[in-house]
Amino acid sequence: MLNLWGRISSINVRKVVWCAQELGLDFQRTEAGGAHGLVHTPEYLAMNPNALVPLLQDGEGDARFVLWESNVIVRYLCARHSHGLMYPEPLEARFDAERWMDWQQTTLNPAGRDAFVQLVRVPVAERDAQAIATSIAATEPLMAMLDAHLAGREFMTGERFTMADIPVACEVHRWFGLPPTEYRRPSWPNVERWFDALRTRPAALGVLDLALA
Repeated sequence: MLNLWGRISSINVRKVVWCAQELGLDFQRTEAGGAHGLVHTPEYLAMNPNALVPLLQDGEGDARFVLWESNVIVRYLCARHSHGLMYPEPLEARFDAERWMDWQQTTLNPAGRDAFVQLVRVPVAERDAQAIATSIAATEPLMAMLDAHLAGREFMTGERFTMADIPVACEVHRWFGLPPTEYRRPSWPNVERWFDALRTRPAALGVLDLALA
């Protein structure tokens, strides 16, 4: 049994939930983080001193393995359970997937974070217009880059769904979910085609169909 801590409104928790569902794994999720608290308790901090979600526990007792960092958890689950499908076996293919996962975490996510937080989680009267504008200006060229990459590709690394699609799609879900009354995004047809296909995957239910919060 896998135990997962984290609230589903977190993009990083959504990555792990989707991955586990793609792999057909049984898991138990405990609400944690944000309004749910728990992450600053001594028990939780002993497992994750960062006091963040998600947190994964695989196994019980002395044999349990505890892991934090969302993209690392996705890699671990795919390496352990996908039999080389979502975790590519050829070294070049694997690191092609790895780089896009790192790009999501180190480039795309920081660019879009302020616009998401300001437009979704901050009351209108308290919003920082400059932070929103800066975030949009940083994100739109990255989305255009992603659109160019997906031209002629069904998935992030080619013709097969891999671990790379999960974090990037969760990030796109967050950007595409910004309120249209506040932000009118450009058209990125290749990203839209790819994302629409991923949303129909049964394992993406409960993740890519959620409203932002």
